[in-house]
Amino acid sequence: MPYMQGLEISRLYYEKYGRDMIHTLFPEYENKIAVGIAGPGSDCFGFDDEISRDHDFGAGFCMWVDDAVYDKIGFALTRAYTALPGEIEGIPKYRVRPYGVDRFGVIKIKDFFTPLTGSGGAPASDEQWLSIPDCYLACAVNGEVFRDDSGEFTAEREKLLNMPADVRLKKMSVLAINMAQSGQYNFRRCIEHGENGAAALALAEFVRNAVSLCYTAEGRYCPFYKWAFRGLKSLDKFSGIGGRLENLITVRTDSSLSDEIESVCAVFAGYFREEGLSSHKDNFLEPHAYEIREKIKNPSIRNMHIMEG
Repeated sequence: MPYMQGLEISRLYYEKYGRDMIHTLFPEYENKIAVGIAGPGSDCFGFDDEISRDHDFGAGFCMWVDDAVYDKIGFALTRAYTALPGEIEGIPKYRVRPYGVDRFGVIKIKDFFTPLTGSGGAPASDEQWLSIPDCYLACAVNGEVFRDDSGEFTAEREKLLNMPADVRLKKMSVLAINMAQSGQYNFRRCIEHGENGAAALALAEFVRNAVSLCYTAEGRYCPFYKWAFRGLKSLDKFSGIGGRLENLITVRTDSSLSDEIESVCAVFAGYFREEGLSSHKDNFLEPHAYEIREKIKNPSIRNMHIMEG
């Protein structure tokens, strides 16, 4: 049997067992139950493999409902889900906890979003957007929704997918200046001082910010660091730079890497010029960062420190 990833297993389990259960036992609520899989976990990103099955893995799906539906049928729906078959295609069912929010089973819509965004849905302000780590936002919009007749759950995900323009600009300015400081300035100085450990940290900081900038430039959220490079492959404009960034932190740390750092920065500087975000001809990213910041319309975040946000 060919290997099946978690998303495929989840859909199969829902279509074979879940769809009929909901239709038969809860017909009047069928169009108020959103079904799918999303949240923390490599399976929700489509990054899982055989190694991933050593923990938090199993067949199953999520059912997201609003508070009113949960109050009326939450317990009964949970019992019905628990009674579904214990495996599919030889893959054991994920055992949900009887109480509390879990990765599968019945989840209130607000309880799904609150741990990831700090509220029951999308952030209410630009400042709140900037306070949420990208890896959390990535978990809020990943996976797949198999059914959502009411559209309530999907509507919140759509809001999160549409990163506000000012938030994107602020994030890009922060990432760009951090790249300038860590890679274009401090890396070489650390090498010259003979501080190879500090140089390695500067290089890692440069790559971390560069990877995040790849996602932010395309209006996407960088996932948890262990999946960040894999996720780069799904990007449009910056999918090809992942290998270069990975090489920077997997080869020997010495001054020869400065040329590759400058080459990477030239890619981003070129992007900023092409998109009309900056007019600077130099590839040093610091002046680009300041010019990007000036394009922010919201004064409260435009006036934040250049490295804050």
